[in-house]
Amino acid sequence: MVKVNANTLRNGNVVEIDSKLYTILKADNIQPGKGTPVTQLEMRRISDGVKIVERYRTTESVERAFVDSQDFTFLYEEGDNFVFMHKENYEQLPVPKEILGDQGVYLHDGMEVVLSLHEGTPISAEIPQRVTLEVVETEPVMKGQTATSSFKPAVLSNGVRTGVPTHIGVGARIVVDTGTNGYIERAKD
Repeated sequence: MVKVNANTLRNGNVVEIDSKLYTILKADNIQPGKGTPVTQLEMRRISDGVKIVERYRTTESVERAFVDSQDFTFLYEEGDNFVFMHKENYEQLPVPKEILGDQGVYLHDGMEVVLSLHEGTPISAEIPQRVTLEVVETEPVMKGQTATSSFKPAVLSNGVRTGVPTHIGVGARIVVDTGTNGYIERAKD
């Protein structure tokens, strides 16, 4: 931990307040016409996701926590954890499922994931923005509908429901946006 002036903090920094870690969502330096300049920090507590807003005089010190981002490979699911392997030293690291949240459904064997660690403890994970999945359930392809831009419901191989163009049928491989669960394009493989 390093004490830094509040006015040097930026979005994405991690700070420790009252022995709890917070990610800074928005940092505003406010210079009033009269009075002391202040820094307003909108933060989210990493442990439970609660958002708070704090104001500090720009000269006040705040403890900044340093987060180390490293590349890991997803191995398997075990109980309430996902197990990842460090790419360089092959060390295995269990990560609680809450850290990945809804994006855990996209994990598959060998997927490259960037884990953010604070003192060796995982605090966040970043999965690839696009993944390729197979359509396992959807309505049959209708002739004459290939030219329209309408979407029909589909279930993917990982259980996620999404909308796909009417020309996509069962067995087709598609590219999906992991942030929105939305169809991007038909896979080129």
